[in-house]
Amino acid sequence: QVHLVESGGGSVQAGGSLRLSCVASGTTYGTYCMAWFRQAPGKEREGVATIDSNGSTMYADSVKGRFAISRDGAKNTLDLQMTTLKPEDTAMYYCAADPSWGGSCPPGFHYWGQGTQVTVAS
Repeated sequence: QVHLVESGGGSVQAGGSLRLSCVASGTTYGTYCMAWFRQAPGKEREGVATIDSNGSTMYADSVKGRFAISRDGAKNTLDLQMTTLKPEDTAMYYCAADPSWGGSCPPGFHYWGQGTQVTVAS
């Protein structure tokens, strides 16, 4: 069983920065694909960024150039550095994990954290 715990959310003014972190336990972390998702009130959950077991990353178009996903295998952590934040980035952010498919990320994720709230004021 994989256990994920997020931290680092909060409130910030537009243009500001936040760094989210996720600690993973109960898994062979290095073989897992890790991801950040978000869900705003009244909207569907959307993928923000993924990082596979080889370190390759992918980003939603809405966050490219502003967000950076990274992982630390020694600490079993996943981070999301968010810069130039916009009010539309306001959402609950979730860490997710699933075993990699041949080193790449699978189409879905079975393991989820409880989420951390990010609020960006205009």
